[in-house]
Amino acid sequence: MKITLQPTTSTKSSLSGQLLVDGTSFGYFLTLPLGDGLPGSAIPVGKYPVTLGPSAKFQAIANKDAWCKQYMNVIPHIDNIPNRSTILIHTGNSPEQTEGCILVGSTLTTDWISNSKAAFAKLWPLIDAAIKAGEGCELEMLAYHDPKTITASNFEDVQSAANGD
Repeated sequence: MKITLQPTTSTKSSLSGQLLVDGTSFGYFLTLPLGDGLPGSAIPVGKYPVTLGPSAKFQAIANKDAWCKQYMNVIPHIDNIPNRSTILIHTGNSPEQTEGCILVGSTLTTDWISNSKAAFAKLWPLIDAAIKAGEGCELEMLAYHDPKTITASNFEDVQSAANGD
């Protein structure tokens, strides 16, 4: 299974865009803003394996939030990101609710993602099934291209990058 993140909006507070599963539109994502790929910014462009494992953050709030309790030991982890650790796919609505993790949702506005729990509850069983079937799960972060900088001379390069080619 492949999760693709296609950034479409970059602000000083966040990077967000379309989330695809096996090439099909699934919803949206929101994460920290573009930067050098180190903590405090969005993960760098690349392909990363996804595994399921415990989350100390979800375990800490599980007693207060029954919804979090069901996922506290099986949160999707994005592994092998250079100079990063404990980058997860989880619920949330705003850049303040991520420390570099990928928030998922079904509605997206500037610096805000909505219906996060419903989107996560729909995505999680797909990840779980792919991992249990031995297929595995991979996340690919594509490059952000500012639409204001697309010209006739670089359109094909931008289009190719957007398609993951």
